[in-house]
Amino acid sequence: MQEKQASTLSMMFVVVGNMLGAGILALPVNLCAAGFYPSIAATLLMWVLMTYTALIYSEQKSLTTSENADLPTFFHDELGNAGKWVTIVANLIILYGVLVAYLCGISAIIMSLQTTLSKPVVMFLYFLMVTGMTSFGMKLMEKCTLYMVIAMWITFGALVFMVVPDVSAVNLEKFDWTYIPAGLPVLLMAFHFHNIIPSICRSLGHDRTKIRTAIIGGTTIGLVMNLAWLLVVLGAVPLSNPETHIDLITAFGKNDPATIPLEQLLQTPAFTYAALIFAVAAISTSFMANGTALMSFMRDLASSNFGIENRIVIWSLSFIPPLLVGLVYPDIFLIAINLVGGVGECIIFGILPGLIVWKYSPEGSIRKYSGMVLIVCFAAVLLIELGQEFGLLHISPDVEYWTHQTR
Repeated sequence: MQEKQASTLSMMFVVVGNMLGAGILALPVNLCAAGFYPSIAATLLMWVLMTYTALIYSEQKSLTTSENADLPTFFHDELGNAGKWVTIVANLIILYGVLVAYLCGISAIIMSLQTTLSKPVVMFLYFLMVTGMTSFGMKLMEKCTLYMVIAMWITFGALVFMVVPDVSAVNLEKFDWTYIPAGLPVLLMAFHFHNIIPSICRSLGHDRTKIRTAIIGGTTIGLVMNLAWLLVVLGAVPLSNPETHIDLITAFGKNDPATIPLEQLLQTPAFTYAALIFAVAAISTSFMANGTALMSFMRDLASSNFGIENRIVIWSLSFIPPLLVGLVYPDIFLIAINLVGGVGECIIFGILPGLIVWKYSPEGSIRKYSGMVLIVCFAAVLLIELGQEFGLLHISPDVEYWTHQTR
């Protein structure tokens, strides 16, 4: 019995570690123009929606029981060939996109602390370290994640403790609900861990109670950390400061993680090192989880469609493309996150689970209506993101306007 509880706890840590990667570092920057109170409301809503879709996936036996089955195979069985290829494209956007975001985010943070090494060198060295750890699979990830999450919590607590004295009520009073839609894609990313659900279910022996505990417990811990992070960053860093440019709008314009303006504001060695350890732990745990899911996805895709089972080829298909994109476009941290959350995750972790619930629930049941709610909510986010990507909508903060007009 004690061993089972430890397994549940370790999977809870995997959920937390997978959630708190680039998403938590980007969250205050993307939501800064909306302000604190709208950001809190949107975060709570997205926590409910993303936890629900995670539980939906965990209930699909055909997805979770097979060692080889993954999302493309699952949706081919459920929705036919069209469902399969929509899932493949969306999943590639998600998994490649998050790895690009992790590589760009961690290299930007390290570069803000030193000038000895170039950004490509920093990115490549980190890539070698984290892909080496990821390549050993779920067993090593379980062992490493526990220690990384503990380091993440300790450094996160230290960061919050150091920033709290600088929190200003004046900064928290400014808000504009119209900017919330621009931050919804990064909120999806902040609660993203769904790719690892089949591995979690298999690791927990398909015990429904343990799986639900790991998922709900993990997302709840992640929620608390996201809310605390929003409080200290939005409360401490001004929205705009035309004199020093140490503000959130400038960070938004530069595609910087939230730790960079905080470091510039506080300028203390203790904060600098704590922020570095937190960022490395948060991004590395999430990279390992998503990297494991990407290799599983690639293994299923290559084996079932092209008859390729060579491990080196699968590893190369998984990790070389995001490395190349990161090296060519090293300053697309926030751009990658918005594309991942607003397009890929909306489809796979929002709309498609809603379709599954709607398809199999009894007519007139609350569960069937909940599936319709999921479809509508996530389709709205998808349309907003596509509208912004194609220039049909503009609801992101205008950096030049905020820098010169906001005091």
